[in-house]
Amino acid sequence: MFNEMYRGDDIRPEYRLIQDWLNANGPDALNEKRAEAEALFRRVGITFAVYGEGGDPERLIPFDMVPRIFSATEWDRIEAGSIQRAKALNAFLTDIYTERAIVKAGIVPADLIDGNDAYEPVMEGFAPPGGIYSHICGVDLVQVGEGESYVLEDNCRTPSGISYVLENREVMSRMFPELFRSGIVRPVDHYGDMLAEAMASVAPPMCEGEPTLALLTPGHFNSAYYEHTFLADLMGVELVEGPDLFVEDNRVFMRTTQGAQRIDVLYRRLDDAFLDPRCFRPDSMLGVPGIMEAYKNGGVTIVNAPGAGVADDKAIYIYVPEMVKFYLGEEPILPNVPTWRCGKPDEYKYVMENLADLVVKEVHGSGGYGMLIGPKATKAEIEEYAKRIEADPAGFIAQPTLALSTAPTLGADGLVARHVDLRPFVISGRETKLIPGGLTRVALKEGSLVVNSSQGGGVKDTWVLNK
Repeated sequence: MFNEMYRGDDIRPEYRLIQDWLNANGPDALNEKRAEAEALFRRVGITFAVYGEGGDPERLIPFDMVPRIFSATEWDRIEAGSIQRAKALNAFLTDIYTERAIVKAGIVPADLIDGNDAYEPVMEGFAPPGGIYSHICGVDLVQVGEGESYVLEDNCRTPSGISYVLENREVMSRMFPELFRSGIVRPVDHYGDMLAEAMASVAPPMCEGEPTLALLTPGHFNSAYYEHTFLADLMGVELVEGPDLFVEDNRVFMRTTQGAQRIDVLYRRLDDAFLDPRCFRPDSMLGVPGIMEAYKNGGVTIVNAPGAGVADDKAIYIYVPEMVKFYLGEEPILPNVPTWRCGKPDEYKYVMENLADLVVKEVHGSGGYGMLIGPKATKAEIEEYAKRIEADPAGFIAQPTLALSTAPTLGADGLVARHVDLRPFVISGRETKLIPGGLTRVALKEGSLVVNSSQGGGVKDTWVLNK
């Protein structure tokens, strides 16, 4: 199993940077600092669940004081691969709602698209400004060796967690300024400017002059509400709710004390179903009646676009390497984890015969729920899960149990090795780019492979070095 801190018996150069710091502080002092950091997080209101994972919205995601470190060379590959993947996914989403060239070419089966719960027929025939459906895309990565990253899943709908990326860095730089004095760690605090720039670059055809941006939230009862307020403040834009907006002559306006103000680009953080009661759920009180008509007529740009969730499907995930080749004419930089579709007879047979050795997931599942981790499951659990697969084979995929990398993590008595993953946030506008870092989630339970916050996971700062 690959421990990211070591190369053989030697500490990797990247981690030598903090070895003296760790030795000088000791576990007791660092645990005191961690408690101080978590108290600060709670005071400012960072108590939310990663979107879609459920759980108590008031709980705090544990923060680990030991940063995860990537060399410049490692990051160059992650950055290039994540950008490549986001471009291919956006090309795919535009294609499936217009020409469907990838279906006609026999690469992606039509039933995986038409039968997908996230597919929105209202978007058929429509290409959004810039051909971008997913302006903010989270690419979940795992490592199995030095420089060996695999994509675990894609998040093209409303990926959450960027506030932790930025707040983790803020807390670390405030508590341990000596770690950042050399300037060797690349900054991440320009995310807000990068996002605002990308949003402005996809202004709708009817926009005149400088576009006005806003962020649409379901409200303070939403589990990620802190992040919504954080991002609006970061970009210097208005945070609005559905009742704050109205549509007139295919334009979207915000009610203010000075009268109606036009909104050109709206970063929405609520599900498709609630966005427009005229197109989706008629009982929605959270959305804006008529906004979809305004969108399709060029009066507003919605970030991320309705229907982008098709690309989050784990059955669609299998075809992303082929998308890279089809749309970009390139070889994939970041490979998928080998995956079997239980809806295919030969693959179903293999999976059912090897459940004890595989990880099986629901095609539409998220947050680490509904999974079977074969090597850690009891015989009874495997038998029960097999019945679920038998009842709906197309609803499941299976993957090998990877030897995921571990990163040094602060325990009660010192450093311990815990499994981690990484979510870089790719921003697509006129250009496609990302900040040098991402959301590192860590499985704080010994031996656990599940990093999700709702199941005992935590977060840590992610460093990318300048050299």
